[in-house]
Amino acid sequence: MGLLLGDIAPDFDAETNEGKINFHDWIGDNWVVFFSHPADYTPVCTTELGYTAKLKDEFAKRNVKAIALSIDSVEDHKGWIKDIEETQNTKVNFPIIADTDKKVSDLYSMIHPNADAKVTVRSVYVIDPNKKIRATFTYPPSAGRNFNEILRLIDSLQLTDGYKVATPVNWESGEDVIVVPSLSDEDADKLFPKGYKKIKPYLRVTPQPNK
Repeated sequence: MGLLLGDIAPDFDAETNEGKINFHDWIGDNWVVFFSHPADYTPVCTTELGYTAKLKDEFAKRNVKAIALSIDSVEDHKGWIKDIEETQNTKVNFPIIADTDKKVSDLYSMIHPNADAKVTVRSVYVIDPNKKIRATFTYPPSAGRNFNEILRLIDSLQLTDGYKVATPVNWESGEDVIVVPSLSDEDADKLFPKGYKKIKPYLRVTPQPNK
């Protein structure tokens, strides 16, 4: 069945361009965006890794670390990083796992044979500080991912962990949120001093509580 939301992210040891890591030790007390790319020296991946590097400050605000993976070698990674930094005008500031034996790729179901049996697809795992998988999605090799959406998703996860709210369609940080249906009006009155608008008994909207 593969990995499910709420599962503990499998631990592993791996070589990266920054040296050997143990995944759980490397996570520490951080949130993590763990993503695979089909191969080094490919155009879409070059743009993705460059953009991820540019998000360093945004990730830091959210206590997030990024780590990438492909089935190429550390030496390939180091050579390709030079191209990324040259063409994307940034410095790669996160590790890239060298999964030449496909051990980690198989552990995280990153190879989809019906799409391409030889390379990893564009998988993303969002992992919290408790090492739990909180979100995952997969793109085909031909489509670059939207990393701004990954930031938005993390904003939602971190907000809803702290408050009894959910985020509506296309929500962006700072916008109104939804009071969870399991909360009574009486409890909602206590928890949301800014008040809320009751559109339907199950649909109550309130200003983002931590803003």
